[in-house]
Amino acid sequence: MTKESDITPYSDRVSDSSPAPASKSVRMRRVANALKWSGLAGFWIQVFLAVVSALALAAAIINEKERSSPGVSFGLFCAVCGLICLIVGTCISFRYSKMASKFNRSNTPPPKKSTTLKIVQVAIITSLIGTLLTIFGAQTIAGIVLSKTLSLDPGEFFSSQRDTRFVNSLDLFIILACINIIAGHFVGIVSSLWINRQIER
Repeated sequence: MTKESDITPYSDRVSDSSPAPASKSVRMRRVANALKWSGLAGFWIQVFLAVVSALALAAAIINEKERSSPGVSFGLFCAVCGLICLIVGTCISFRYSKMASKFNRSNTPPPKKSTTLKIVQVAIITSLIGTLLTIFGAQTIAGIVLSKTLSLDPGEFFSSQRDTRFVNSLDLFIILACINIIAGHFVGIVSSLWINRQIER
């Protein structure tokens, strides 16, 4: 038997004496607004953070001379994987706004509640995985920076500025990218949770 959420999306079971059509309309408008504004805000913020992160990672990838420190490649790989997850989350945020437009089309049925919830769940899981991978990368680079700082000999500081034993721009670029990627995933999680709350109300 077909689930009620597939037949009457975003509406709860109501009695015969309840104003079902009006109640359903209010709930659907609320969900449509949540999808529209959360999707648009999440999309543009994530696009900005993804572009900044991509530029920082590109600068780190191009700078091969400073990438010989142990662990840097692993940290860079985790950051790139986190960025890929952020791009996927950005596409889902864009899909939110597209789904919202279907509520205003009279000749197009609105998205099913079950379908919308599945997309929200995929967005949250993707952001959590991306956050976890990016944290691994950030922790790796932070550990490398800490080890370099603790082993720094002031007498050698001016003798070899391009020595990978010193903290360099590559380390800072990756850390900057990781911070922006984590922030992008945070925005995606918040927007998805907000949409989920509006659906379940």
